[in-house]
Amino acid sequence: MSVQLPIYLDNHATTRVDPRVVDAMLPYFSTHYGNAASRTHSFGRTAEAAVDVGRGQLARAIGASTDKEIVITSGATESDNLAIKGVAHMLRSKGDHLITAVTEHKAVLDSHHALEREGFRVTWLPVDKEGLIDLQQLADAITDQTLLVSIMAVNNEIGVVQPLAAIGELCHKRGVLFFCDAAQAVGKIPLDVEAMHIDLLAFTAHKMYGPKGIGALYVRRKNPRVRLEPMMHGGGHERGLRSGTLAVPLIVAFGEAARIATEEMAEESKRILALRHRLHQGLSARVPQIFLNGSISERTPGNLNLSFAYVEGESLLMGISDIAVSSGSACTSSSLEPSYVLKAMGVGDELAHTSIRFGIGRFNTEAEIDYAIERVADVVTRLREMSPLWEMVQEGIDLSSVNWAGH
Repeated sequence: MSVQLPIYLDNHATTRVDPRVVDAMLPYFSTHYGNAASRTHSFGRTAEAAVDVGRGQLARAIGASTDKEIVITSGATESDNLAIKGVAHMLRSKGDHLITAVTEHKAVLDSHHALEREGFRVTWLPVDKEGLIDLQQLADAITDQTLLVSIMAVNNEIGVVQPLAAIGELCHKRGVLFFCDAAQAVGKIPLDVEAMHIDLLAFTAHKMYGPKGIGALYVRRKNPRVRLEPMMHGGGHERGLRSGTLAVPLIVAFGEAARIATEEMAEESKRILALRHRLHQGLSARVPQIFLNGSISERTPGNLNLSFAYVEGESLLMGISDIAVSSGSACTSSSLEPSYVLKAMGVGDELAHTSIRFGIGRFNTEAEIDYAIERVADVVTRLREMSPLWEMVQEGIDLSSVNWAGH
């Protein structure tokens, strides 16, 4: 079976829009182009009805009790900012303490850094070597001044799934709000904001085969009712939480993408997991000294993050230029620093520099995986042949015992 190059294996950075999603959104650019806030004529009412359908599909995808809990945003980064800063500013009179993990997405980390500069205190939870937080450490960190705990559902680099239900239950018992960045989780793993006691949840269309530039924030309405300080002011759209004319075609697309992902999740997960096993086993059989980063059991089906010892990550990426993968996360891949996520897990700089994130998705095939195995194995072998360190390791020399001249 022939393979069309280049191959896309970077589905955590973004996904191709599903053709069914494109078909659903197209009429709202041309035929049904009304403003959803213009209720005085049929164009506006048609748009508003389409937005309501989309909002309902998004609510169902995460188990929200009503579609009124869905606030439309421009993406997960905006949702992260609105949730974290919105809670901190609204509840400032009640406390000044926030808790998050060191491996969160940059949008979450930087929002907390911004609040620190305003005088808020932040506890930065470490993670273990699998990338998971310790629930006891979280429990110990909560004080009577704690307003919000922000822990992501699925890590964007290593695909590791945090124990959301246990975190939610702990926060609920202690009367602290729980915010979850679920950009990499919605449509990939089952989520239920009610069962998991999640009070705020951020997600986005372009990680689940929808368009870029549209996201949502779930804001719980009861038990407890969550109130936020808005960051954008204007015409009072989205119950005053996020003003701005709604992007009707994108909301229709987001809803349809969520519907498809939710309905097909069980079947799709099985197929993608089989492809991941094939890739992992194929590479392990061909290439010695490769290491899996993150938990193998608590992980989304499509993520495989591997370190290839004695190979420089950038050289490997250049060598496999016909396969789209990434080193680190897309939002920070322009930096040559080793991944802060891997460093937090205790992965040494050398191995962290050799890490590659494979993101397998809906449109990948077995033939593409087989091509990737051959190509990566060939390039790794070739690069190692040029490495004096690899030669020393082959000769049985323990590199940690070598006294390097000049050091």
